[in-house]
Amino acid sequence: MDKVYNHKGVEEKLYQQWEKAGYFTPKIDPSASSGQERKPFTIILPPPNANAPLHFGHAMYVVEDILIRYHRMKGDPTLWLPGADHAGFETQFVFEKQLEKKGKSRFDYDRATLYQMIWDYVQENRKGMENQLRRLGFSLDWTRTKFTLDKDIVQIVHKTFKKMYDGGLIYRGERLVNYCTHCGTSFSDLEVVYEERQDPLYYIKYGPLVLATTRPETKFGDTGIAVNPKDKRYQKLVGKEVEIETVLGKAIIRVVADDAVDPEFGTGVVKITPSHDFNDFEIAQRHNLSMKQVIGFDGKMNEHAGKFAGMYVGQARKVIIEEMQQKGLIEKIDDKYIHRIGLCYKCKNVLEPLPLEQWFVRMEPLAKRAIEVVKKGKIKFYPQRHEKTYLNFLENIRDWNISRQIVWGIRIPAWRCQKCKNQKLKSKNTNQNAKIGNNEEMEQSTNNGWVVTDGTKPEKCPNCGSAQLEQDEDTFDTWFSSAQWPFATLQTAKEGDFGTFYPTTVLETMYDILLFWVARMVMVGLYVTGEIPFQNVVLHGMVKDPLGKKMSKSKGNVVDPLEIVEQYGADAVRFALVYGTAFGNDQSLSYPKLEAMRKFTNKLWNMGRFIAMKRIQNSKFKIQNSVQEILEIATHKNDKTMVKRTQKLIKEITEYLDGYQFNYAAERLYDFVWHEFADKYIEDVKKRIDDNSSLILNSLFIILLKLLHPFTPFVTEEIYQQLKFEGSLMMQPWPK
Repeated sequence: MDKVYNHKGVEEKLYQQWEKAGYFTPKIDPSASSGQERKPFTIILPPPNANAPLHFGHAMYVVEDILIRYHRMKGDPTLWLPGADHAGFETQFVFEKQLEKKGKSRFDYDRATLYQMIWDYVQENRKGMENQLRRLGFSLDWTRTKFTLDKDIVQIVHKTFKKMYDGGLIYRGERLVNYCTHCGTSFSDLEVVYEERQDPLYYIKYGPLVLATTRPETKFGDTGIAVNPKDKRYQKLVGKEVEIETVLGKAIIRVVADDAVDPEFGTGVVKITPSHDFNDFEIAQRHNLSMKQVIGFDGKMNEHAGKFAGMYVGQARKVIIEEMQQKGLIEKIDDKYIHRIGLCYKCKNVLEPLPLEQWFVRMEPLAKRAIEVVKKGKIKFYPQRHEKTYLNFLENIRDWNISRQIVWGIRIPAWRCQKCKNQKLKSKNTNQNAKIGNNEEMEQSTNNGWVVTDGTKPEKCPNCGSAQLEQDEDTFDTWFSSAQWPFATLQTAKEGDFGTFYPTTVLETMYDILLFWVARMVMVGLYVTGEIPFQNVVLHGMVKDPLGKKMSKSKGNVVDPLEIVEQYGADAVRFALVYGTAFGNDQSLSYPKLEAMRKFTNKLWNMGRFIAMKRIQNSKFKIQNSVQEILEIATHKNDKTMVKRTQKLIKEITEYLDGYQFNYAAERLYDFVWHEFADKYIEDVKKRIDDNSSLILNSLFIILLKLLHPFTPFVTEEIYQQLKFEGSLMMQPWPK
């Protein structure tokens, strides 16, 4: 063995050996009786976005690899299924940035051309991503790799949409959505990033009333004034119409009373702009107030804004305030008003609440079952504190907007009849009567002319027989397809996988997508398959930069995991990520910790070199595989003591891994191997080396290599092979 461990000459060689030997593919014995079969252990890799190389946070997949290697050594049929996510909006956003550098935009290409360009870009990037996963030693079954835009996956997504539509869980509705006028698409509530800002609060004269607002430019879309029913100041005006003056002339507007109005805000009077405020939309539905859109999807004031039409919102606000001040319609301005505004999580522009026809999922029925399985303990969370977040989200859930106005993704399999689209027809399908508000006309007309299929284009309209059908331009929210990932992958990877590996054992990911992805997988999985998609939810924390800040491309602090692997070795990176931080908590990238773990791998190597040099040559001696066997042949009291300590260690590490306490396992192994085994036991054996002590030393060292292997697979495998043992360490049984 060389004097110094050289990870660069080992890692790629070993990974190719493992993959070529088929070690990553689970072995199922169909001839075994049910009593002899071991329960499969399954993890579906959270599919990384196929639009850029992996960042250092993805190295936390090591948690999954630790579990996979551990259960493989335990003899369980073990599957870790890899894949990639097309990441609809995010990928199109990244690709549009590439186009901008070339002086182009999405508007320069037709739909088919733009889609193909993004497809080619993604396929090229996937190769690099998969190489990164290999370099980190992740023992994924590459024979089953899937992509969210694989044809068979798309077919399943279409079928799910049709099933949910037929079951009354999906409806078409014109409702307010969070819309980014820069990116040109809507978002679900979960995707909105909120930021506190200080903006002027304008106190505006509204006839006999004065009200406060941060958005005077939406005044042209006001269809009501609201007060709290318990506010005695305004009770005489409730139900009456008042005349107000605007910069475009006079208008008549009705006063309503609603509990949603905070009498402590401003003057206790608010204007109701149903087309541009979510709370106002709900109030308008309760009081049958009309909707009037004054801001377009391009971010400009429309024709209802009169002479201000064509101005962007910010520009219009400034001009409108100036004119209102000239006419004496502004009573005062509070320049220090603090409030929260919603931003696009990508471009950081202010989102506009805008009315738009979209496909929505009715979430309450789905949420009930997803709550029940957790409360009954069928799905468990590690750390458990995340269970409260999950339940709180589901108990207060709102319907999910799944339409996205982008090209890249799975196009929604819905066609609209051009003859029926303007007719008010009573639908036979319950989902077309989905409650949107109290506006019966809206309820009856929202789905008019729409024909939903499982992906195939209908030949004619089932209502009128017309062949004039046009497919919805929108694509699915990426999370809608990702919510089906566990069953969709196992139903399409290899024959029999779904029956063997579903429900999966562990869903491991970062806590930040608990609501985006995990909760939705539970809801959709239960609905489509009737079973939970996974039994245990294991959530790791965020890996931040060395200064404790979140890594992002815009900040320029993203760390390439391969650069770190090149410098310190994959084993050091893996061990550093689980060592010294309570599992589930955030951590900062620590170069001192990486250096310490690199030294640890070299310490292991030096231990292996010493043992190789002192190995007994007598052929009658054979390495013992179990602690009990070693204990039976131990003669020296110090050997017996170390055997018993190792026996205790095996129990501790097994319990830690079964309980998803990776940091405790890593810390205990580090301390035992370095300080108890190397510093004390090996030094003791050096003084009294003989055949028996050499055999004990060899046997115990192999056990330690097995315990370390899930954490540091490369150095442990290389030492094992250098010691001339048969086969691969990763296929050896877990010590007992």
